[in-house]
Amino acid sequence: MSAVGQTRQFIWDWPTRLFHWALVILIAGLWWTAEQREMALHYQLGQIMLGLLVFRVYWGFAGTRTAQFTHFIKWPGSIIAYLRGLFRPEHTPSVGHNPLGGLSVLAMLLVLAAQVGLGLFAVDVDGMESGPLSRYVDFDTGREAADLHDTMFNVLLVLIGLHLAAIAFYHLVRRTNLIGPMITGSRKAPEGTAPEPVKAAPLWRLALGVVIAVAVAWRAFN
Repeated sequence: MSAVGQTRQFIWDWPTRLFHWALVILIAGLWWTAEQREMALHYQLGQIMLGLLVFRVYWGFAGTRTAQFTHFIKWPGSIIAYLRGLFRPEHTPSVGHNPLGGLSVLAMLLVLAAQVGLGLFAVDVDGMESGPLSRYVDFDTGREAADLHDTMFNVLLVLIGLHLAAIAFYHLVRRTNLIGPMITGSRKAPEGTAPEPVKAAPLWRLALGVVIAVAVAWRAFN
């Protein structure tokens, strides 16, 4: 058996990792299709994004412990305490999102949910390429939703920038690789510590989450 310092710490299950990288691809694709006015494809990607968000909210309650909101969404006191200890030599990486990272994840999910929700009701200038739920609002409300939809993307860019800056900080200052575990699902346990047990959620929960996500996304666009 390998030494304790060389054992692997399981962190992220594969649904969480798949969600993360699918989000990266979808955000890029949604931006490109909007810029190129490829609205049919834009709507299709938006439908997938809605399904992903619904699944992530569900997985935040039913998924593996590190994916659950109760694991990484902390009160302000915990966030402040984490920041105070961030530069101390005895600081060790969190198993999952740290309190500050959890706040970032929550903000990004809320902004994405708002953007997708606004896109569902958005109305373009000539009314020809409107969101699938725009029939439930008047023209002026739909135009306001479209403007806010664009604004939310700028807010999302700020959050993405902060996210990338945090990754760079942990890599350069704390010598902690945050990208690797999001690819492999695990990392080396800190020297002198035993891996914290993290049990993956059962497959039936995953299957149920997929069914719910697909049903909601299909209903919203049909």
